[in-house]
Amino acid sequence: MAQRISRNTFKTEQPPTIHSYAAIVGKKEGEGPLHRHFDQIYQDTHFGQDSWEKAESELLRLTVLKALEKGALSKEDVNYMFAGDLLNQCTTTSYGLRDLEIPVLCVYGACSTMAESLLMAALMTDSGIGGNVVAATSSHFCSAERQFRFPLSYGGVRTPTAQWTCTASGAAVVSPHGDIGPYIKGVTIGKIVDMGVSDANNMGAAMAPAAAYVIETYLSDTGSKPEDFDLIITGDLGRVGGTLLISLLAADGIDIASRYKDCGTMMFDYEKQDVHAGGSGCGCSAAVLCGYFLDKVRSGEYKNILFCATGALMSPTLSQQGESIPGISHAVHISHKG
Repeated sequence: MAQRISRNTFKTEQPPTIHSYAAIVGKKEGEGPLHRHFDQIYQDTHFGQDSWEKAESELLRLTVLKALEKGALSKEDVNYMFAGDLLNQCTTTSYGLRDLEIPVLCVYGACSTMAESLLMAALMTDSGIGGNVVAATSSHFCSAERQFRFPLSYGGVRTPTAQWTCTASGAAVVSPHGDIGPYIKGVTIGKIVDMGVSDANNMGAAMAPAAAYVIETYLSDTGSKPEDFDLIITGDLGRVGGTLLISLLAADGIDIASRYKDCGTMMFDYEKQDVHAGGSGCGCSAAVLCGYFLDKVRSGEYKNILFCATGALMSPTLSQQGESIPGISHAVHISHKG
């Protein structure tokens, strides 16, 4: 059973294995620098459906099934799922996974949802009651634009600090400790941090303090140093938030600059794709983790990574009322060796 070493940090006793994983993306994401690492790239961003919301549900369903297929598992082999998305009442998850008949807990952490789902799957599995547990999330550019900004037909101009919601999904099957990694060795549950940023087009700045908190907390609680990790990864702070994060940690004497990566800056080619400050959305960090990083950890190219997905817990209604944007981030330590 996981050992609680502080108020919000746990180390796993028998580190659960990430048994299998999958990442599926849309056309624009498939034109980016990571295109070779995704399981599937769909040119039809409707995914054969007649609305953007139905398209995102289908994207999530396909990704979960692909992760099961890669692990030679059936849906009957899975005991639970932790999954979520950006839309109201987690409708992508509810509609996308309703036919799988797997017990599911819908979670919402905005773009931190993949880390939130992974850490809960790991703790449940390490407790001995989880068995095989799926962690999954998704996002879709068009459904997110409709809910959080403006319908595409409006043609609104995006500010330089704005980020591009990825049409992407990632899913991972977390299983009891096995012979092959990657393994989840520890987690930190983040807290809500609100530094008063109210610009919905600058979510990287709103989320960066929460990422700084969770990274600093995990390092302090576990007695680790940045040098103990090949990479410290956020998703998705983009260019603006990533620069701010490095500065915030440096002010506290923590230097991560040489080993820092952000999923939002990795997804697209800034020279060829107009995405302003970078990618965002639940599916961005999930797809980059499950498509790119987990393979690198499994092969041993990376021995240890600290995955810290970040979320802006905003509401369009409250933003229009002048409220600030709370941020949150959760940390998951993923290792080549268990």
